[in-house]
Order: sequence, then structure tokens, then C-alpha cells
Amino acid sequence: MQVNTLILGAGAAGMMCAAHAGPSTLVIDHAKAPGEKIRISGGGRCNFTNMHTDPSRFLGQNPHFHKSALSRYTQWDFLDLVDRHRIAWHEKTLGQLFCDDKATQIVEMLRAEMAQAGAELWLQTALADLSHDGTRFTAQLEREGKRTTLSARNLVLATGGKSIPKMGATGLAYEIARQFGHAITDTRPALVPLTFSYQRFAAISGVSTPVIAETNGTAFEEAVLFTHRGLSGPAVLQISSYWKEGDSISINLLPGHDLTVSLKSARQAHGKRNVTTALAEVLPERLVTHLSSDLPLGGNVGDLSDKRIDELSDRLRHWTLTPTGSEGYRTAEVTLGGISTDRIDSKTMMSRDVPGLYMIGEAVDVTGWLGGYNFQWAWSSGVAAGRAITALS
Repeated sequence: MQVNTLILGAGAAGMMCAAHAGPSTLVIDHAKAPGEKIRISGGGRCNFTNMHTDPSRFLGQNPHFHKSALSRYTQWDFLDLVDRHRIAWHEKTLGQLFCDDKATQIVEMLRAEMAQAGAELWLQTALADLSHDGTRFTAQLEREGKRTTLSARNLVLATGGKSIPKMGATGLAYEIARQFGHAITDTRPALVPLTFSYQRFAAISGVSTPVIAETNGTAFEEAVLFTHRGLSGPAVLQISSYWKEGDSISINLLPGHDLTVSLKSARQAHGKRNVTTALAEVLPERLVTHLSSDLPLGGNVGDLSDKRIDELSDRLRHWTLTPTGSEGYRTAEVTLGGISTDRIDSKTMMSRDVPGLYMIGEAVDVTGWLGGYNFQWAWSSGVAAGRAITALS
């Protein structure tokens, strides 16, 4: 069997690429259904892109690599596609766009685009062997208990990273890239909750509050969620991409609030009020109770000196914690690192060393912020490869 293009992975990037790669395209995936990460994303509504997509909101060893693809297929281009398929959507916080209904609408849209382009999809199909003779790729595929030998002019690696292994995530793309001489940068879980060696926050599990979380010079102002195992919530997921084991994190529990001013005012007007009662007007009560074991919160507001007020405010604006680890790939939304971009053409996503070999999506060393950025990278890189394949066919 011969095809022009074989795409490994029926996720966001793979399906998007198939919709642009021209006829004689086959997409294979070992899963029972395509787009499983799309289906579960955004609480089942899919945070499919972000209105504020910008190259500065992506990580990778080469901070310029992703600029070309993102500029040539933007968030507005994908939004136009969503609108053409009459998928209702809404904006949540910070430019995040979600389906009004189910995330499966995005999967159905991509399948429709693939069908219109003439691409074929084989599910529950495994790659048993792969080789390249300098001109074409030969793949041994196992499907329905049978083995098929397939020859393809182009091969696209779109199998993602290691995150959420229970959904079948593996390092397959890395293995194939290495097979063809491409380096892999260090990989680790990203957009992932951070953990502590003991259940430090078990008593306040479920409490959430707005904060500014910072590590290694990068800060995000969003919510933190306390859990039995540690810290989660958007602010922590964001900084997890910049955090490494052994690093501390700093949490400002008072974003936009001048505690010094409010406590000095309360000292005059409500001097007999407990310090914890005054703080509970600013922070969740359960959090204040938890903090009282670490901070001197006893006594009345009227007994606070200026120095103690300043010290208390400073401690709450610079609450320093040192996580012992993260939840790992089990719950990580993405994988940081991946196939090095050094030997990949940024305009076409094709290998500079192996003609016809393309690498896209999460498999590549490009990782976006939380909030739809990684899906946008999937769409943009998929389109870049698909259009390049069509142009060369």
C-alpha cells in the first residue's frame, strides 16, 4: 500500500495537518477514538485557543522557532474555522476561548475537514516497524490482527509528549526522531500541580484564592488551589513550567490589596477586633486559620505596632514555599521539552536532514502557557507542515 503522507497521531496537530496535507494522506492512532486530549480539555468544553496568543507566551530552547508558524496561522484563523462550522463559543478569563457545548465538536470539525481533504483515519493501529531508504518511508502497521506494509513519501510525527500516560501517551515521537538523527531536549512535566513531602495543606484542601505566584523571575497573577498533596490552580500550573526540583516559589497572597493601610485603619476604628478576623476579610477564613500556625496572628488589631503590621504584610506578600516535586506526567497537561528544533525548518516543520520527515505539536520543544496556547501551537504547526507537504507534492 502506498500513500503520499503518513501521519502518526490523531490528536490536535495530526488531524489539523491531515486537513491541509492534500490527498493520499493516512492518519493512524493506537486509540479507539481520535482527539482524546481535545475531548477532556477545558472540563469537556475545550479551551481551543487564546485571543492573546503571542510568541512570548511559549517556552523552548529556541525562543524564535515558533514565531513563523504562529504568525502564518493565527488564533483568528482558527476562530474563523470554528465559526464556519457553527460552533458556539465564549471567552472566559485572560482571553481563553471555550466551546459553549462539548469539546467533541472540535473533534468532529477536524474529522470533517480531514474528510473533505480526502484524508483517511485508521484507529487502533500500531506502528510495528519503520525505515527510510533515502526517498520513501516504509512502515509496518498492525491493525485488526493483521500486518500491513505501507510506503509513504512523507512522515509526520504528531504523537505528542509523555503527559497523561493513562490516555496512551508515550515517547514514540522522541524514539523515531532519534532514529533519524534528531536530538531530544530534556523533558519534564509542565502545567502540573506541585507537591510537598507531607500533607501540608490537607486541612485547607479545596480552598482557592487569587495570588501572584513567582519562581525563577517569572510570575503569574491568577488563583491558587490548595490540595491534599500540595498546590494547584492556574497560577501554580503556570509557574510549574518554570520551576525545577529544589527551587522555591513565592506567593503573594495580597494582590491588589494594601494590608498595611487596612490594618492601620482597622487599628483606629476596630482596635478590639482579632487579627485573624481582620485578615479573614481579605483572605479565606480557613487559609487564615492555617497561616496562624506559621505567623504571629494572635491578639487584637489595636495591639499591632507599625513594625509588626509591616512585617505581617511583607510575610503575606512573600510567602516562600519549597515544593518537593510535582504530580508528574500523570496529571501534567503538557510535556516541556521534546524534539530539538535545531534541525527543523521553522516554516515547514520538516527535518533539515531527512527530506519528508515532519515534526509538529507537543512532540517538538515548544510549550505554551496554560489557557489554549498549546492547542494553538498544534493548529499552527499542523497547518505549517500540511501546507508544506501540499506545496511539495
